[in-house]
Amino acid sequence: MNEDALIARIVERLRGVDTSRLALGIGDDAAAWQPSRSNRSVITTDALVEGVHFTRDVMSARDAGWRALASNLSDVAAMGARPVLATVALGFPPGTDPAWVLEAYDGIAALAARARCAIAGGDITRAPSIVFSISVVGEVRPSNLKTRAGARPGDVVAVTGPLGASAAGLAVAADRPDLAARPEYRSALAAYRTPEPRLREGRWLAASRSVRAMMDVSDGLSTDLGRLCTASGAGAVVERVPVHEAARAVAAAVNASAEAWALGGGEDFELLVAIEKRAFPHLAVRFRARFGRELLPVGRITAELGVRRTDGAPVAPSGWDHMDSPSANPSRSGLARSAGP
Repeated sequence: MNEDALIARIVERLRGVDTSRLALGIGDDAAAWQPSRSNRSVITTDALVEGVHFTRDVMSARDAGWRALASNLSDVAAMGARPVLATVALGFPPGTDPAWVLEAYDGIAALAARARCAIAGGDITRAPSIVFSISVVGEVRPSNLKTRAGARPGDVVAVTGPLGASAAGLAVAADRPDLAARPEYRSALAAYRTPEPRLREGRWLAASRSVRAMMDVSDGLSTDLGRLCTASGAGAVVERVPVHEAARAVAAAVNASAEAWALGGGEDFELLVAIEKRAFPHLAVRFRARFGRELLPVGRITAELGVRRTDGAPVAPSGWDHMDSPSANPSRSGLARSAGP
């Protein structure tokens, strides 16, 4: 199959994705779209690299495509924005089965349709290994734009869901595939292979003036909370670590620490928020009514710099660092957890 034929097949895969915001989409040298005059644009880019972020042994092409887009959509959610369009660059080695490439676009298309995010174009190219590089443009009202900065001493730190399930799913997929058929472990595998970016939750939280800072948990709570604190010029006390029940089940089966996965596993793609203390109880009740699950408190923002436990013990960053070698980060099982900052 030559390049033009492959692109034509890819376009077929994307027919179910809404393109109403595009003035010009796939098929020309560049795409064109009309940004909203009343909103601010946010732009993010992430890469997913075979052998670093995934292997074909533990993840299907469809799931790889889904997860490549999900990591970008999660960044848009963290800003309180809604996605508008994405461009997808995909590199793959000579001899790659075109069916694999098309299946990967099936995953991209499925998530893009759910998120109402147009695929505006991109590129395909030869590469030493499979590489997804995706950019997403989102829109948000200027008054709703959230950043990592803005947290203040006394704010409640919370997450939109329990953590550690994605790392548990990687443990099942890579080390204990015999567990994959058991229902109690399926949610962990789903969290790893087809994570759900919290787009609705991000927009809802961003509309509240009581939410002072927000980011996604892509590299683990210990690392990402430290980043939020650094951006805000503050510190934090971790009072509890919300651990996913699937992570506890897998950890018991493989003799691992579910809390360590929650702190350092990453790619849970929940949102980490700093919320004004007096507003948190009411906001948590409304969140539960709106989304059917809990807004889980983690701790509080402090004036004293650094992240620590209630007993004063420091919480060292244990999430993925792209500048570390695999041997320098023994908590990993050979695959990076996050595709970006």
